[in-house]
Amino acid sequence: MAVSTVSDNSNFWSGLKKAHTMLPKGATWKVAVASKDGAKAVNIITHDSVDGVRDFFETHAGAYATTEYFEADAANAVGLPR
Repeated sequence: MAVSTVSDNSNFWSGLKKAHTMLPKGATWKVAVASKDGAKAVNIITHDSVDGVRDFFETHAGAYATTEYFEADAANAVGLPR
């Protein structure tokens, strides 16, 4: 999970839309959602490594947000796509 506080909404999402076509091998983008005001965003990307997601995400949107990265607890998640 990538939970972002967005400083530049337009460039943040523009960067991620471009990045979507360049996902690392084996990665799948499950969810991308923003708060109505654009100040917060949650992205869920499946991959074998949180570090791999961090590197990918920071490359494409890191300049436009401060993001925290977490491994999701899929066993206790509700509504998480599989």
